[in-house]
Amino acid sequence: MGKMFAILIAAMLANNVILSQFLGICPFLGVSKKISTAAGMSGAVFFVIVIANAITYPVQMLLDALDIGYLQTIVFILVIAALVQLVEIVLKKIMPPLYEALGVYLPLITTNCAVLGTAIKTIDNGFSFGQGIVYAVGVSLGFFIAIIIMAGIREKMETNTDIPKAFQGTPITLITAGLMAIAFFGFAGIGG
Repeated sequence: MGKMFAILIAAMLANNVILSQFLGICPFLGVSKKISTAAGMSGAVFFVIVIANAITYPVQMLLDALDIGYLQTIVFILVIAALVQLVEIVLKKIMPPLYEALGVYLPLITTNCAVLGTAIKTIDNGFSFGQGIVYAVGVSLGFFIAIIIMAGIREKMETNTDIPKAFQGTPITLITAGLMAIAFFGFAGIGG
């Protein structure tokens, strides 16, 4: 149980997928303008990462058994693409406003390197199936934490008139992301 907790905390904070590994930057910067949109994206990413990990783990065992492990990336991308299509269909039917707000970033989950990276790192780290699921949950929660913090900061910056004109927009967003990455570096000692 202690190992599972260590995997969860390390994936959330010490090895945060966005701020430490720099995976998933596109949705992090693109969808973090509003907390509501960021939360919706986090939910979709959570679902895809956890389910993709649950599916790709036995798929990897099959690939290894057939001695075609070199197809890992292609097969994993196909699994992730199918899951993203499922998420799109569900969101379009159940939550049309969120579907519209996510726009082009929802299909981009298919190529979100955080999703693919999590599936591959689960295998590379030698995690068991259960540890892989805990790792996926930790990565997803870390994604949620990072994007929600960024969205909150960006919402505040929208109304702030003290930001110099040269720094408004993308420059201040990138500076903020860099400062967040430095702050999360403080968790590195608990990563194990």
